[in-house]
Parts: sequence; structure tokens; C-alpha cells
Amino acid sequence: MANMLERNKKVKAPQKTYQEHAQDALYREVWEDVNNEKTQQFLKKYGKYIIAGALVIMIIVTAIQIGVRAHRAAKMATAENYEVAIQNTDVNALVGIAKNTSGATADLAMFQAYLLDGDVKKLDELVQDGNTREFRDLARLHIIGLRGDEMDAASVEKFLSPMDTKSSPFYFTACLTIAQKYISDGNRDAANKWLDKILNDNDAPAVIRADAEMLR
Repeated sequence: MANMLERNKKVKAPQKTYQEHAQDALYREVWEDVNNEKTQQFLKKYGKYIIAGALVIMIIVTAIQIGVRAHRAAKMATAENYEVAIQNTDVNALVGIAKNTSGATADLAMFQAYLLDGDVKKLDELVQDGNTREFRDLARLHIIGLRGDEMDAASVEKFLSPMDTKSSPFYFTACLTIAQKYISDGNRDAANKWLDKILNDNDAPAVIRADAEMLR
């Protein structure tokens, strides 16, 4: 307002009196006191919750950071231990890794231990308690390779039945294995049923399809 008077009417803006300045200062002081009082009341009422919430957030963030670091360190240590165990052909170390880790790492360590000592019990353990379908199914195929001659075709089919799904990475291999066993038992009709599963599926790998065509 004062600036407008000065520009348009060339009239000096009225100066505040000492009393008006004092009144403004009083208003500001009262306003600050009111705000401070409200802030204090708010903090008094909710302060412990705010502090508790901040502490919880800090603890969670710290725990996550520690967890991430510990997880990375554990993964690196496991990888190093696995590499050393392979270099030293240390079956016990590989079994220890399998027992103390999880997921595909544990399964790989157990399977590698079997390859080193040929203990079929390790394959049985993978079939029963393996963490991943890939290694469970791979163990089943190896067991059939070791014990298949002692089993009849129906038993082989039953043992490999969990692999009768395309979610198994060895589905077509299992189909071919069962067909071969039925052929060796002289049951051509049962064998053809499994061979047809391969030959009628466009997803069948070329090598397995070729073997199925020869057997058919």
C-alpha cells in the first residue's frame, strides 16, 4: 500500500509510531509463545511415540544393512569353500557345504560329493530332500542308471513318475528311459506309449526325438 502511494501519488508512506512498533513486537511475541506452547504440548503428548518410531526405523535399517552384508559375506565364503573342496576332492567338505547352505548350492555340493565317491545314498538324499527340482530329478535318473537292471519296467515307471511333467527339465529323458526299460522287458505296447509322448511333442529335443524314432 505504501509503495503504491509513493509510485502513484508521490506521497510518502506513513511511518509507524513507537507505539505501533511495540504493538507489532507484542503480537509477534504472543504468536511465538502460542506456537511454542503448542509444539511443547504436541511433543509432550506424542514425543515418546516419535522417538520410539525413529528408533524402530533406525534399528530396521541397520539390521537390513547388516543382513545384506552378512548374506554377501556368507555367499562369498561358501563359494570359496566349494572351490577349495573341489580342488582338494574333499567329499566331507562338500557334504558339509550341502548341510549348511540351502537352495541349488546345497544340491550341487551334494551331487558333486556323489560324483567323487559314488555313494548312492547321497543320491537318495537328494531325491528325498533336494531343494531344487533339477537336482532331485537328476538324482532319480542316476539312481535308475545304477539300479535299473534290478527293477522291472513298472517299478522304473513308478520311480520316475514325479518327472512325468514338462515342468521337469528331464521330462523327455525320463520318457525315453521308461520306454527303453519296457522294450528290454519285452512290452512293446507300453514302450510305444512313452515313445509317442516324445514323437508327438514339438518341444522334444532333436537328439531324444531321433532316439525315440529308432526305438519306435
